[in-house]
Amino acid sequence: MPKVEDTARDHRLLLVSVWASAGFAVVSCVWGVLSGSSMIVFDGLYSFASIGLSLLAVAALRVSRRGPDATHPWGREEWEPVVVVVKALALGALSVYAVVGGISDLLAGGREVATGWALAYAVLATAGGVVVTLVLRRGGSGGLVRAEAAEWQGDTLLSVGVLVGFGIAAGLDLAGRQDIAAYVDPGMVVLVSLLFLKVPAGLVVRAMREVLAMSPPEPTMRELQTAVDEVRDRYRMRRSSLRASQVGGRVDVEIDYLVDDGSAVRTVADCDEVRGDLHERLAALGHERSVVVAFTTEERWAG
Repeated sequence: MPKVEDTARDHRLLLVSVWASAGFAVVSCVWGVLSGSSMIVFDGLYSFASIGLSLLAVAALRVSRRGPDATHPWGREEWEPVVVVVKALALGALSVYAVVGGISDLLAGGREVATGWALAYAVLATAGGVVVTLVLRRGGSGGLVRAEAAEWQGDTLLSVGVLVGFGIAAGLDLAGRQDIAAYVDPGMVVLVSLLFLKVPAGLVVRAMREVLAMSPPEPTMRELQTAVDEVRDRYRMRRSSLRASQVGGRVDVEIDYLVDDGSAVRTVADCDEVRGDLHERLAALGHERSVVVAFTTEERWAG
């Protein structure tokens, strides 16, 4: 089972994301309407979407931490990647919608924006996004928290783009080219939204690996393989076979050891000693685990 303090920390961090999103949503929508910027309004809509999606992540975290039962014998961690997929698809759809709206504004001749107010917002949004991203990245390690951090990182990059764009618009206004400056805001909406699609796309790819019970990331597999090989060598077993998959915060591991006359494994007690040694090594890696260890003297059963 996951550590209670880890679950509580992840829960707190997800709530931080919810409240931060709520604050940004209100400020962005009001500021965007007052300044006439569709880019800022889009940022506010993104934050509003994040509120609902973050609350969904909190609910998924609570469900996944209930542990195994008769219906879910290996636990409920699969809810975590499922929610990540839902979040990513929703944010991707919002980005596509923003692209369509931005193109419509460009075809209509652009949008006049109060660049001074827009620049002030961009500075505030960039600073706030950096702070929340760092808090989430440094404070949590769960899949849902990592997804929240990636989401905030994308929003921060969006704010940086807004800051640069409004700086250009302000320069054009000072140069007396308001006609060109009017195209900056909808142009930024289109460009930033297209760039931002990379974030939900990456989240979908990583989450689907877990939904499909594919192997963990390469660094995790190397750690697991090292632990398995060290135990194999210590007890002089002939060969080992490792299969692993990651679902949410749980890593499922199946290990087959091939023993022969030269192995230090003879009895059931010896097998239990090997299991104990292996579990200690895997526990030191910090992953929640579902581990099956098998021993055989025949090649065909050795994986």
